[in-house]
Amino acid sequence: MTRSRTVVRGLAVAAAIALALSVPLPATALAQTAPATPAAATVTAAADTTASRPQLPRPTGRFAVGRDTLHLVDKSREDPWVPEAGARELMASMYYPARAAGGRPTAYTSEAAARELLKHFELDGQVTAADYSSTRTYARAGAPAARGKFPLVVLSPGFTAPRSTLTNLAEDLASRGYVVATVDHAYEAAGAEFSGGRVLPCVGCKDGGGDSGPRITEGRAKDLSYVLDRLVGGRTGEATWRHSGMIDGKRIGMGGHSIGGAATATLMATDRRVRAGMNMDGGFHIRPHGIERPFLLLGTESTASPDGPYNWAESWPGLEGWKRWLTVAGSGHFTFTDAPVVFGQLGVDDPEAPITGTRAERITRAYIGAFFERHLRGVGQPLLDGPTSAHPEVGFHRP
Repeated sequence: MTRSRTVVRGLAVAAAIALALSVPLPATALAQTAPATPAAATVTAAADTTASRPQLPRPTGRFAVGRDTLHLVDKSREDPWVPEAGARELMASMYYPARAAGGRPTAYTSEAAARELLKHFELDGQVTAADYSSTRTYARAGAPAARGKFPLVVLSPGFTAPRSTLTNLAEDLASRGYVVATVDHAYEAAGAEFSGGRVLPCVGCKDGGGDSGPRITEGRAKDLSYVLDRLVGGRTGEATWRHSGMIDGKRIGMGGHSIGGAATATLMATDRRVRAGMNMDGGFHIRPHGIERPFLLLGTESTASPDGPYNWAESWPGLEGWKRWLTVAGSGHFTFTDAPVVFGQLGVDDPEAPITGTRAERITRAYIGAFFERHLRGVGQPLLDGPTSAHPEVGFHRP
């Protein structure tokens, strides 16, 4: 039996949970799509060179990248998964444009957090926590912030996945002149590290399936609104991040992977601060309506099938402003995260999602970056106008 098939079989249970929250499929369909998991969305070993220390691709912008870590506690809300834990906790990694000099290297994730992530997805027998956590990043802790005002982009990961899996996109956007917050939602991810080195258990991984999608989507939207309050000021008080002064509060974008992207649309229905939103392969458990601001859908080809599993066709009319529905040939559910880049270098492959890690990250960076450039900076982006030979995998779906 090949390693890829071993991985696919070992991840079946975790996939069912993750996909049940992003893709409302019947059980038989879930079994067929089980390979769409963090590891299974990775590339064939032949496509990317195996390395004991993976590295994220170098950011493409002109700025160096700084990184802070924020522990946020919403005392107005009880944690929905573990009420006895008290107030709702969130963690945010803040990536920001920095001056070239100063700061310290940052870790991709801790070895303890990596161990929990690999254990949850049954990859601990094939990838070591030391190798995964050693992934090279480019952000530097304590780097001096660049001068000026910059748009803000908030990113929420998919259910069961920690914020670290969006590092590649966050670093690139920050290098291009955005402040970026990646958010962990307590008890909703395997390998999410909180203050004091605590790696909180993924309680939702066990209890979050079935019909919980709308409840989790609403909870995520509240989480993300609170994050905005803490970063730019709002209903719950003044901004608390030390570099909040560099954020242009009139240019805020938001998005995420899977249910993180779906929650963005739910938030935009009630929070006018978000000027543009995007969803990377997330199913809508709460159908959007009356959203007149720009919205981007970036997903697998299955989203455009007649019986598409993401509710995108039904949700499309509720996105009433500028919008695009893009599909990527050869992609899987986790193609738009760091998974194909990092796991591909560690030799974990999946023939069900044959797109290489290099192509996956270039497409994700290009189209997400173009979307925010157009709608937060007002810079024309021909890339968003139709198919291009530079990215032949990307199709424009017009229902």
